[in-house]
Amino acid sequence: MSLQQAMQVTERTLIDVREIHEFEMGHAPGAINIPLSAIQGKVDDILSYSTPVVLYCRSGMRSGQALEFLKAMGAKDIYNGGGLEDVLALMNA
Repeated sequence: MSLQQAMQVTERTLIDVREIHEFEMGHAPGAINIPLSAIQGKVDDILSYSTPVVLYCRSGMRSGQALEFLKAMGAKDIYNGGGLEDVLALMNA
């Protein structure tokens, strides 16, 4: 599955890895906030999701770091959505 396909499925999990204050300023509809600094403590939760997981941040850098870490922990069906604007554009495609 590609990122575009993951964004088009009804059942997916969007994780915003920005800090809480950034998330509160605006986020993708349905996204949950797990800041990059908290990802390590949420690995078991994230690995338990049965849906594709799309990570995003402001520019794609932090979500890329989270992606690499989670893949190293065994995550499958996980994608870097890039920045918030990228994810919003994919949602509206």
